[in-house]
Amino acid sequence: MSEVKRIGVLTSGGDSPGMNACIRAVVKAGIGKGLKILGIEDGYKGMIENRIKELSYKDVNNVIHLGGTILGTARSDAFRTVEGRQKAITNLKAHNIDALILIGGDGTFAGGMTLTNEFDIPIIGLPGTIDNDIHGTDFTIGYDTCLNTVVEAVDKIRDTASSHHRVFFVEVMGRASGYIALNSAIASGAESVLIPETVTDIPTLAKEIKEQNKGIRSSIIIVAEGDEEGGAKEIMEKVKPYLKGYDLRYSILGHIQRGGSPSAFDRILATRMGVKAVELLLEGKKSLMIGQIGRDLVVRNILEGTTGTVSNDDLGIELLKSLLTKK
Repeated sequence: MSEVKRIGVLTSGGDSPGMNACIRAVVKAGIGKGLKILGIEDGYKGMIENRIKELSYKDVNNVIHLGGTILGTARSDAFRTVEGRQKAITNLKAHNIDALILIGGDGTFAGGMTLTNEFDIPIIGLPGTIDNDIHGTDFTIGYDTCLNTVVEAVDKIRDTASSHHRVFFVEVMGRASGYIALNSAIASGAESVLIPETVTDIPTLAKEIKEQNKGIRSSIIIVAEGDEEGGAKEIMEKVKPYLKGYDLRYSILGHIQRGGSPSAFDRILATRMGVKAVELLLEGKKSLMIGQIGRDLVVRNILEGTTGTVSNDDLGIELLKSLLTKK
């Protein structure tokens, strides 16, 4: 069994709905097992600046429904330096922190592994990112909520597209991963989707839009921000010469995708992962990431989350193509 008595928890990278549910689970599970849980504000930046405080049940009451993160998140150039990391570990030792639970994406995990390699502090990583781009898990905390936010927005945009007979290019987040774009396109009934995992051919796209819009001229095209041809505005401008007479518009959903109350799925996922992280540290485990495959929690080497490659299931792409209707 582990000698862990005091655990630090932080959120880092982009915020995602469900992070607070995860913090809550870590605190409640930890205290329930006789541990002290300390919250580190603003990720590694707060670690360096010694903004660390003990969390109680009261601190995490009524937070499960809140978006964002009550601990805050921030970038830290200082943490990229040996001096900065030395200051961070000095502060952790001053608070007698024995281990860390990190909620974030691949950058968060990479930072934690650097601390482990240099100072031998145990870490457990929990995948919190709307992009769903962490290898070793089917779902990341916040992805389901983001997907629902995108679908709701696209449904509203479609009302306008249909009323005015417009073609809308809707840009969504996702960096190098097209999960948000692909699955929101399927769920919203979009006519086309452009993702980093497939090559975008502008003339072919224009031809498809023409074929889909005969007699109606309204379409929704979902564009992942990481597409090689650019974002929604850039792609709209590139197809414009091929679509004379069409009313083309674009909409960039932006950071609305990060906010909002987490879905039931994300609350449950975050809670299960938070409790499991505490249990793993008490078992003496370290340098692990918790994921979910199907309905089951799985435990992976955290390096899988930082070096693995995530790609869209070809079935998802083919499914969307099979649903496209020629109007």
